[in-house]
Amino acid sequence: MNYLEIMTHVDHTLLKPFAVWEDIKELCDEAIMYKAASVCIPPNYIKRVHSVYGKQLNICTVVGFPLGYSVTEAKVEECKQALKDGVNEIDMVINITDVKNKNFDKVLEEIKVIKDTVGEHILKVIVETCYLTEEEKIKMCHIVTDGCADYIKTSTGFGTKGATREDIELFKKHIGPGVKIKASGGIRTLQDMEDYIKAGCSRLGTSSAVKLIKEAQKASL
Repeated sequence: MNYLEIMTHVDHTLLKPFAVWEDIKELCDEAIMYKAASVCIPPNYIKRVHSVYGKQLNICTVVGFPLGYSVTEAKVEECKQALKDGVNEIDMVINITDVKNKNFDKVLEEIKVIKDTVGEHILKVIVETCYLTEEEKIKMCHIVTDGCADYIKTSTGFGTKGATREDIELFKKHIGPGVKIKASGGIRTLQDMEDYIKAGCSRLGTSSAVKLIKEAQKASL
């Protein structure tokens, strides 16, 4: 798998709380140059990125990030503002406390409400696998499917652990046919990226892809 093939699966990501405009601009320029699937950026940069780059970029942002325990109404308002500012894709964090309290109907309802809010735009649901038991992961596969979300996503990258091959295999067994998989967190090598794509991931969330490609290209000279 060549570098450009890998990048078509990558949400080129920068969600550090201290990211300045020059950092975001570099991310966007790299995403265009390497033809990334999207840029995943903090909500406060959406309007400026959309203004500067327009349709050159597919813009993704996060909602309820990174802890997920915002009330549903707050997440909905985040979505509405992001859409108004020009976002194309939303990565939302579930309310993990609701999962732990076995309030599964509430988790499902939140996903449904947010999917209704984003409409035809892509919704990825971050389940933060590092905090879930296998039983809870399987339950979330069913809930994400029933909530009509477009993707189930492993991690925020801010938890105690990121994506694992085992979780991807588990997702593949239990999600519905209309749900895709995004692996995120702990993806550190080009081999990691290729392995996750071959395992069935349609998207990868990583801040390292372009850096790794540049290093590989330099090494091959």
